[in-house]
Amino acid sequence: MTDLDVTSHIDNGTTVVEVSGDVDVYSAAVLRDGLDRLIGAGRTHFVLDLDGVTFLDSTGIGVLVGRLRRVRLQEGSIHVACSVPKILRVFSITGLDQVFPLHENAPAAIDACRAEMQQSAPE
Repeated sequence: MTDLDVTSHIDNGTTVVEVSGDVDVYSAAVLRDGLDRLIGAGRTHFVLDLDGVTFLDSTGIGVLVGRLRRVRLQEGSIHVACSVPKILRVFSITGLDQVFPLHENAPAAIDACRAEMQQSAPE
């Protein structure tokens, strides 16, 4: 069992959440609680940087889908930055590559998230 580290910062209005370690039945609550705190604080547009994730199981996927539902209710979004083949494979196998916008790296995900925010901003 690997420890899970979840950190966040704001980049031009987008909340970037960096995740590293195993996201599994033992650690998924750390990710869930961290995202829930941010959502509770009014953050609705996220980039999840999963390049440091070494393992992602169904519990972790459930956390991601649950948080996506919560932010969508508030007109928000979650973009995923990941270049780790085995993590991308989990998204592909589950069909979540059709649900979450996937990007090669965090800067690309931040740019896409910001563009989405600008398109949905009230005029």
